[in-house]
Amino acid sequence: MYGSKRLTREEVAATMAGISTNIERYAELLVRKGAAIAPGQELVLSVPVERADFARLVVREAYTVGAANVTVVWEDDEIRRMDYDNHDVAYYEQVPAWKRAQLNDLAEAGASFLFLRGSDPNGLVGVDPAKIAIASRARNTQCKRFRDGLDFGRNAWCIAGVPVLAWAQMVFPGRDDDEAMLRLWQAILQTTRADGPAPQLEWERHNATFEKNKRMLNDYAFDYLRYRSANGTDFVVGMTKGHVWGGGAGRTQDGTVFFPNMPTEEVFTSPDCMRADGMVCSAMPLVYDGNVVRDFWLRFENGKVVDFGAQEGKAVLRSIIEFDENSCRLGECALVSKDTPIRQTGLLFYDTLYDENASCHLALGTGFPECIEGGFEMSKDELMAHGVNHSATHVDFMVGADDLEIVGVTTAGEEVPIFVGGRWAWSVE
Repeated sequence: MYGSKRLTREEVAATMAGISTNIERYAELLVRKGAAIAPGQELVLSVPVERADFARLVVREAYTVGAANVTVVWEDDEIRRMDYDNHDVAYYEQVPAWKRAQLNDLAEAGASFLFLRGSDPNGLVGVDPAKIAIASRARNTQCKRFRDGLDFGRNAWCIAGVPVLAWAQMVFPGRDDDEAMLRLWQAILQTTRADGPAPQLEWERHNATFEKNKRMLNDYAFDYLRYRSANGTDFVVGMTKGHVWGGGAGRTQDGTVFFPNMPTEEVFTSPDCMRADGMVCSAMPLVYDGNVVRDFWLRFENGKVVDFGAQEGKAVLRSIIEFDENSCRLGECALVSKDTPIRQTGLLFYDTLYDENASCHLALGTGFPECIEGGFEMSKDELMAHGVNHSATHVDFMVGADDLEIVGVTTAGEEVPIFVGGRWAWSVE
């Protein structure tokens, strides 16, 4: 699919016409399975203005399934860049009252949120990382009802991708614009299992595969995991008492089943944020708010990053680590086989939503209440006391080299292979 052969304009046009039905099914998948809209519920759709055509498909489908209303929030890379270039750091310390009211009120009213992402991976190169960090922190702390609604299972939500030209040109350099867009559409449909006749059924089957891996991990109740690979990763991360592995579908407190990420291939938990020691080295670049960090490493002691380096983007990495008091600690440990459809494309997407699903990853920042027994009933302070990190950020980074070995160690000292050569150990036995 992604070979060196260039397509003619006529071939591109014919192929785009041929996948138009798949694109419509993708919109249906996101509304019905991703955001899981129920009759009478409001949908909040965040989408690049460049993809207004796809936004119309989503809105139409939402009303077809009975949505009470659809609120569309338009995003634009160029305007965002102009904003950063024309405001000082202090401007971003306060979220405008109307934005706080919009997000908080919609969340409190029980809306479902669908975040369609598509942006230029280099769109914010040169912007002061402090502006980006402060703007993100302000939104996550000042829009509290919105943030808590997502974090504590009160609102269904889904993050998915849509192609925009600058992103397509980055993933498929040297192609004509129309062909690059076609190729990215094909990649998105393939990796979200929306390139066949019944994507909703495929996601039900996909979800069933998560259950086996979660069951195996939860039954062992590991005390800690040990990571090793030839790139320099030699790392131990502790698990919380009563930790729970999740993955695939999520569930709100009222029982609504939804998919937070499309695509998703990960089984994840929140580790003990006070127990991480050793070196982790990146297996893929990290794209963070329009900036790329390459060939980086982090060294942990007692759960905290105490040293770090990067071949490119060290200042951006520093802004992530120093985002707030606990952004230097881990909030997620995620396991992903190298055999996923995303990894098999051979593409680097320059977008964490996709690249994290091609590789085992960790995340600096906040942890997940659902990843510890009784977590939804705990306050943030109680979660922190149990080892589940609390921060105003959450940034995934990939550590899943092809030769990654992960061993789980139980409280009784039993060592259990989890990953061998970058794959689930029980899939290669």
